[in-house]
Amino acid sequence: MDKRIAIVILNYNGAGMLRQFLPSVISSSPEAEIYVADNGSTDDSAQVMRDHFPETKYLQLDKNYGFADGYNRALEMVEAEYYLLLNSDVEVTAGWLAPMLAYMDKNPDVAACQPKLLSYKEKEYFEYAGAAGGFMDKYGYPFCRGRIFDTVEKDNGQYDTIAELFWATGAALMIRSQEYRAAGGLDGTFFAHMEEIDLCWRLRARGRRIVCIPQSTAYHVGGATLNKSNPRKTFLNFRNNLIMLYKNMPESRLRSTMFVRAILDYVAAAKFLLGGATGDFKAVLQARREYRKTKKNYAEARAENMAKTVCYDIKEHAPYSILWKYHAKGKHRFGELP
Repeated sequence: MDKRIAIVILNYNGAGMLRQFLPSVISSSPEAEIYVADNGSTDDSAQVMRDHFPETKYLQLDKNYGFADGYNRALEMVEAEYYLLLNSDVEVTAGWLAPMLAYMDKNPDVAACQPKLLSYKEKEYFEYAGAAGGFMDKYGYPFCRGRIFDTVEKDNGQYDTIAELFWATGAALMIRSQEYRAAGGLDGTFFAHMEEIDLCWRLRARGRRIVCIPQSTAYHVGGATLNKSNPRKTFLNFRNNLIMLYKNMPESRLRSTMFVRAILDYVAAAKFLLGGATGDFKAVLQARREYRKTKKNYAEARAENMAKTVCYDIKEHAPYSILWKYHAKGKHRFGELP
């Protein structure tokens, strides 16, 4: 019988991470067919796969297409009921797939889910990239159950309930293959960062649900591809966030949102400059220039998203500014928010 879940790990020059983390995925995921999709690596990843993991299917892409389009191209070669997009620097635990699979099977209106994501380096803490599930504030700033900006909470079981989300982390994203394709997959022009939030926004706007299943647990290293303070990462985060807002924000809120975001982006740029982070300062300005330059290219995608929207007031899209709650009101933990 064919396995219903395809775990697809996108690899780029990550031979060391494959050696370290792929064994846990293989031993803990008997329900799944496992694929490693290579994004044009130049290290010895292919040799590592041949020598150590011959039972794992290996998909070779001809160059580095980035996280978003790399996955789109890899998943075109994979047939399964469920896709599970898994970062190469994730350690999974025994039985981790069963709770997610059971919930998805029982709830056909759920398009995607994620496990509880903890830090590989500090296992008692949540992991920055996804924690116990993602939300977004009114101006497009993402935050999580267990992580708001740089405040990462200790896991004391406070988020061990299944919760509905605005977005699920791309570090360990389980999604129905049919939903992935119907929504158009990840936006390949993003290259990396924000692409999973953009996809989940499309799904939520079309009436589908996203959840976190904390009975499933995984440990993520995080920051293994681009360092957190890397100006390239700053550029991608700011540019992609603006594109995402333009593509998905309902017309009634778009203009006011983008006006405020312009102010907030320039404040962020000034803060980088005053802090001596000139690379990040330039990255924010470059991101805004790139957004203005390419905005017209996304008009068709926006029109399609608006035409397919059935849910205009997504409850996980917070009606407040998380910046204000965090910096002015001192709300540093998800449980303190409205």
